[in-house]
Amino acid sequence: MKFKLNDRYLCAFLIVLITETWIALFVHDGFIRSHIGDVLVVILIYCFIKAFIKNRIKRLPLYIFIFATLVEVGQYFHLVELLGLGNFAIAKIILGSTFDLMDIACYLIGCLGLFLFEMFVRNDEERRPSC
Repeated sequence: MKFKLNDRYLCAFLIVLITETWIALFVHDGFIRSHIGDVLVVILIYCFIKAFIKNRIKRLPLYIFIFATLVEVGQYFHLVELLGLGNFAIAKIILGSTFDLMDIACYLIGCLGLFLFEMFVRNDEERRPSC
């Protein structure tokens, strides 16, 4: 596995991170904050991984979906409290504290978008001759 900084994915990661932070701080509705934020979080993870790993990872969107779903299942079992991290706000932000099946549906939508991106955009980029 080759590690090489990819400026485009790093830039995309930073844009999505800023967007997620802005949503968390300033958007107080029931749709954008809870649903769009969950779609974006899997894209954030994807961009972070792709910013540092040059090799193509087969089924990366699937792996991200499984990871996000496991984090959500951890919320069902109150993982933050089980780990003794209930007093740490950052742990509650990263691991979450409320289980919701709709969150898993949003992760699925985001990962399906990533899958389509890889099918159409990434494959097209790989076919182009490099300079």
